[in-house]
Amino acid sequence: ADSNKFNKILVFAIPKIRAFMHLDTVFTMVDFDKFNVHPNDNGPMSVYELTLPKTDGELNIEHSKNELSKVLAKNLGVPSVKLLECGNGDPIISGREQWNDGSNTLAIAPGTVVVYDRNNITNDLLEKHGLKILEIPSSELSRGRGGPRCMSMPLYREDL
Repeated sequence: ADSNKFNKILVFAIPKIRAFMHLDTVFTMVDFDKFNVHPNDNGPMSVYELTLPKTDGELNIEHSKNELSKVLAKNLGVPSVKLLECGNGDPIISGREQWNDGSNTLAIAPGTVVVYDRNNITNDLLEKHGLKILEIPSSELSRGRGGPRCMSMPLYREDL
């Protein structure tokens, strides 16, 4: 199969609230089986799976509702995934660090991420789960309401 082609798209129906403004503020893949997630997205999510037919024909669309971890594990072909909650699940810290884009990390390689330095609890959690974190100053960047992932634009990505 051509590695530059894909045949499936997952569409996640995220809540229409400010904290969930973009998918990368809800969850970001940070390693082959690890995701940095918004602390309030553990329940079932509505997911639409769009697949291209093997031959000419109509696009196939299937709807399901399942836990995020199960949807991700199934589609990645791994036994399970680890969801690392922004703020390590503490409701006060999670709210503050999520506001400062704690789950909007930029993965520059599997297990290596760029994060804002101000999200101490989330950054410690990522490190405890084996990720290499590269902290950048964020006092002015975070005022623009975008995390490291939002403020990047991939130009080229090598095949792993």
